[in-house]
Amino acid sequence: MRSRYWYVLGVLLVAGLLLYAYRTTLPQTVLPQVSPEGALFGGVSLSLEFATTSAARERGLSGRTDLPATSAMLFAFPRDDRYGFWMKGMLIPLDIFWLDAQGRVVHVAAEVSPASYPHVFYPPVPARYVLETMAGFARTHAVATGTQLTLQKFPTVTQ
Repeated sequence: MRSRYWYVLGVLLVAGLLLYAYRTTLPQTVLPQVSPEGALFGGVSLSLEFATTSAARERGLSGRTDLPATSAMLFAFPRDDRYGFWMKGMLIPLDIFWLDAQGRVVHVAAEVSPASYPHVFYPPVPARYVLETMAGFARTHAVATGTQLTLQKFPTVTQ
């Protein structure tokens, strides 16, 4: 009976060590960077989250149930291209703005519903950044092609 106790204890100890080793080798979730200063867009001061890594760009705002009116996520890409965006995993509607390397809007997809998935939205011209805000932002603040995002320093791609 006593040997069974030590055997079970040994198995549990080994299992615990294996679980610990497995969990510490998993890639850590990389959260988006937050802009230390605000940004001005459509006359509104925004608090920005930056998505500068592949993982952060892929995750984006998916899974969130709310986005404050003065918050947004800015996706940075390594070069100008026609980056496609879809609503996979999204729970809230968004306005999506494609911006050139100087931060000017080159295309808007307004009030994009999560139900639009799997449709992919593309700009007609290449862009360097994509900004996502709550749905209705473009309409409420008259944001259109040519509107400037004013930011002290635009983020660069980190991965």
